Amino acid sequence: MPSAVDPAPPAPAATQVRPPLSGVVVAMNEEAHIEACLASLDFCDELLVVDSHSTDRTRELAAACGARVIERDWPGFGPQKKFAAESAQNDWVLCIDADERVSPALRASILAEQARGFPDAQGYDFPWLSKYLGRWIRHGSWYPNPTLKLFDRRHGNYNEALIHEKVQLSGRVLRLEGDLLHLPYKSLEQHLQKISRYTTEMAQKAWEQGKRARWYHLLLHPVWKFFKFYVLQAGFRDGWQGFLLACITAHYTGMKYVKLYAMGRGGDQHTEDPGTFARDVGGPGS
Repeated sequence: MPSAVDPAPPAPAATQVRPPLSGVVVAMNEEAHIEACLASLDFCDELLVVDSHSTDRTRELAAACGARVIERDWPGFGPQKKFAAESAQNDWVLCIDADERVSPALRASILAEQARGFPDAQGYDFPWLSKYLGRWIRHGSWYPNPTLKLFDRRHGNYNEALIHEKVQLSGRVLRLEGDLLHLPYKSLEQHLQKISRYTTEMAQKAWEQGKRARWYHLLLHPVWKFFKFYVLQAGFRDGWQGFLLACITAHYTGMKYVKLYAMGRGGDQHTEDPGTFARDVGGPGS
């Protein structure tokens, strides 16, 4: 009798390729933040810092942390972040600001997805947890306020907005567990100064888009913003900081409409020079 033929051994399971990840930061005069920011990105395969002619030790500290540093003029948030993502060595990029930190929980979530090859999405967002005047803000419009900062640049990149830039992505976006920690303002004064600049830019953009403000916008929109932040979104649970932020949110909205209203009544209409704007509000991660 012929001998039995042993069955062919099973084919080896396909090995999941772990895609390399670039940690990308845009910065200007961030010596107080850059080391901690890059330390939170030390799990990335590459560290890249795009610096806008810092006059402090930002570039030197970044290089000492192992980052590749590119010095470049400041064209606005969107264009600079788009350039940074395009300059990375890897297609998967995690682009954060110098005043942001990847929390341990978020780090674990990213590493778990990376080990699987980022198989289920072309981008990932995660909650944005900001600290304001000594308190982590967990309510109002500030939280969870998910932000998309981890993505495959083959499927999208940042838009060209000078402020309030966003990633425009073709593909699926999933949410990861863990917070991206944010330390946005050194003081209340800095916050109010930034609001003044931002509302000028936003009013100018709205004007160019053909939008106009009516007198009732100056009253109704700020009142609604306060009520939404403080009551509907439970900003009251964040103590006096939550009340202050609700007031500032209303002020922010009111100033935008006041400036737009003034433009319609013959007020000044101008666009800030990007370099001046960056210097006045601190540029990236101010």
